[in-house]
Amino acid sequence: MTSTSSTQAQTGSVKAGTPAYEFSHRLAQVAEAVETFLVDRLGPEVGPGEIARPPRLMEAMRHAVLGGGKRLRPFLAIETARMLGGSEAAALAAGAGVELVHCYSLVHDDLPAMDDDDMRRGKPTVHKAYDEATAILVGDALQTLAFEIVAYPTWQPDARIRADLVLGLARASGLGGMVGGQLLDLTAEGRFGAATMDVDDTLRMQAMKTGAILAFSVEAGAIVGGADEEQRAALLRYGLALGQAFQIADDILDREASPEAMGKATGKDKDAGKATLVDRLGLDGARAECDRLVGVCEDAVALWGEKARTLRDAARFTVARKT
Repeated sequence: MTSTSSTQAQTGSVKAGTPAYEFSHRLAQVAEAVETFLVDRLGPEVGPGEIARPPRLMEAMRHAVLGGGKRLRPFLAIETARMLGGSEAAALAAGAGVELVHCYSLVHDDLPAMDDDDMRRGKPTVHKAYDEATAILVGDALQTLAFEIVAYPTWQPDARIRADLVLGLARASGLGGMVGGQLLDLTAEGRFGAATMDVDDTLRMQAMKTGAILAFSVEAGAIVGGADEEQRAALLRYGLALGQAFQIADDILDREASPEAMGKATGKDKDAGKATLVDRLGLDGARAECDRLVGVCEDAVALWGEKARTLRDAARFTVARKT
């Protein structure tokens, strides 16, 4: 198990604003620390209060979580907390919890009843590598493990902060956030009868489905970092704009990127009739909206000056990424 001190050393050795700083290096460095943390959490050893860890379930959970992904969500939590002078070990745990919720959503999203995908991050989806029942249980287990990690006092001894994190994660991932957004996404496909979505409807759906979890990643760092009311409001503006930009960039990639580059099928959104801003605004209009949202992100963190360099770079990375 990674100790608090070693976790801080892994995530804090390169500081934004120093000559050695490069965003890609910092992102990879944090991703490695997150991977180590998640490996520890997904081992075969029975934890406190557990009766047993079924080997098939653990193997499938590791398949879903480990060895892939940019770990952008925990990165945002860690970098926000670091900017504010908060505990990076506590932010790592909070961010890892968000990442597990994200991974659970991908497992369920890939199921035949949802988007019916065969590949994810360059390997078979969980229901293909195992079976549908196992995939459903993997999603359930990852979700509950996420809340266990966020609520565990080892990484965050302050009970009020733990309660704020649990409440925020529940709201972002639940009926008024990610899950509700998934339902609206299926509605837009015509699953439940004829449906039309204008630009505002599409923005609302995407703010729930994708944006809520990304915005909470930033908010989690703000909670751990002890941000005041004004700071939290600014960081919420940043997180919401970043989440919207991320989804638009994802929709552009679905149209333009190859399956090999993305590690999953592309072009499916249009075929499925999903509501996207690319459809509403066109590719050029969607790119222009991404640029506008990056400006919103940069303005939101301007009060931190050079300390916010990594967050500004994260916004630019979100719209410039190729996978």
